[in-house]
Amino acid sequence: MIRIVVLISGRGSNLKAIIDAIAAGQIDGSIVAVVSSAPEVPGLLYAKENNIPVAIISRKPDSNPDLYGDAMAELIAPYNPDLVLTAGFMYLLRGHFLERYQGKIMNIHPALLPAFPGAHPHRDVLRYGAKISGCTVHFVDGGIDSGPVILQEAVPVLPDDDEDNLAARVLQVEHRLFPLAVSLFAQGRLQIEGRKVRILD
Repeated sequence: MIRIVVLISGRGSNLKAIIDAIAAGQIDGSIVAVVSSAPEVPGLLYAKENNIPVAIISRKPDSNPDLYGDAMAELIAPYNPDLVLTAGFMYLLRGHFLERYQGKIMNIHPALLPAFPGAHPHRDVLRYGAKISGCTVHFVDGGIDSGPVILQEAVPVLPDDDEDNLAARVLQVEHRLFPLAVSLFAQGRLQIEGRKVRILD
């Protein structure tokens, strides 16, 4: 059973998806802590409802990613996580955090990387006129949504889509794909080979 720390910055719907997947026996693991970048984010309610320890590590927009990563590494070290999930966590983390948990940090991004990285993928997809979007689960490196891809799934962009409609449809896939990637990790079936992630039988 793996020990999981989840980092959030908002509503926490992917956190809830992981919690539900663990409860359903789909993931051989437990969430040992939820860490938020702000004290009042809605996603913390899911942690409290499930008696998961909560920690806050506030970040100013101009904070140094290396220093913030150092502080995050120090904060979560006592929880001894096997896997760290950034689930709607909106800040870069570098420094000791990346060094200590390399290959053990997983993110979900609501677009088909390497297309449309960053904080506003749905807006960018619609402005570009893309016909397909989707979501990507990837390992985290020092860049913006640039780490090795674990799983992806496409979602069509419909002619009348706005950001909210597209986001809602992609989110349904996120809630299935993220727990699947975590389950594969817990089973020891993910092997990083350079930029590729091999899924072992």
